[in-house]
Amino acid sequence: MGRLIKFLLILIVLAAIGLVAYSYFGDISSPNVEIIQTVTPNEN
Repeated sequence: MGRLIKFLLILIVLAAIGLVAYSYFGDISSPNVEIIQTVTPNEN
């Protein structure tokens, strides 16, 4: 039973390290692109 708890603890620590590494090195930023589009008003 002690081996199982130790294994789960190591797995949780590795998952936390992976999450921190992904937050630093993962590309989750949105692209900054300026969009210019002309708008014609409806004249009634």
